[in-house]
Amino acid sequence: MTYIINKKYKLLDKIGEGSFGSIYKAHNIRTEEYVAIKVEPIENATKLLKNESTIYHYLNNVPRIPTVKWYGKDEYNYYMVINLLGKSLKDFKNKHYIFPLKLVLQIGIQLIELLQKIHEKGLIHRDIKPDNFLFGLNDESKNLHIIDFGFCKSFIQDDKHMPLKKTHNLIGSHTYASVNAHKFIELSRRDDIESLGHMLIYFYLGSLPWQDISELSVTNENMHENMHETIINLKTQLLFTTSIPIVLINYMKYVRNLGFEEKPNYTLLIDNFKNNLL
Repeated sequence: MTYIINKKYKLLDKIGEGSFGSIYKAHNIRTEEYVAIKVEPIENATKLLKNESTIYHYLNNVPRIPTVKWYGKDEYNYYMVINLLGKSLKDFKNKHYIFPLKLVLQIGIQLIELLQKIHEKGLIHRDIKPDNFLFGLNDESKNLHIIDFGFCKSFIQDDKHMPLKKTHNLIGSHTYASVNAHKFIELSRRDDIESLGHMLIYFYLGSLPWQDISELSVTNENMHENMHETIINLKTQLLFTTSIPIVLINYMKYVRNLGFEEKPNYTLLIDNFKNNLL
């Protein structure tokens, strides 16, 4: 049976999973345009998709962030329609395994610029991972776009930076999360930038020392706590790994020394990467 949403979007193939819903490729039968549709079951009772659509609307004029074309629901699901994009960095990594340093730095420059734009709007993404960066289509095929704002939040409260506090669990991905995330410390701009650093090192090395541990499904509370401690130690030791280029080590040293409320020096980070492209 053909599934039509909002009387015009014909659902096609499933193309991914978001932080709280499935993502499908769809065809606008009126305009012939292809789009992406994120679907969240109403029975989940989270209403996270509505919050995500609000964030997309707020970031509407920011380049390389999808535009919401429609948000609505039927008796079963909530739907959000956005621009269709290309393959993700995860897909690209699965195809090539390791990236040369030049490519890693070129990707890093694009993504630092993207995070800077989001941070300047008072938001932190909180789920930086290869799945959430997609290449554009056609003329945008070399430009990376950022998606999935399910964990995104404002770091500004009452016109000032939110206070430092403890959280109850880790937010985002175990593989790319910052050291502070494993310590259950509230995330801020520095954590987006640190997660990006883990991701860039992953691209260069092909794998991360803690990856197998972070992908385990641990239900025992004591084992779970030990897992975090083990990953923290491995992520801390990363700074002493001789197989990682000094430009990436210096990046990690810088971001790990940032204060909770401190604004990262995006220009410094970008210039350091550009200087190593020469």
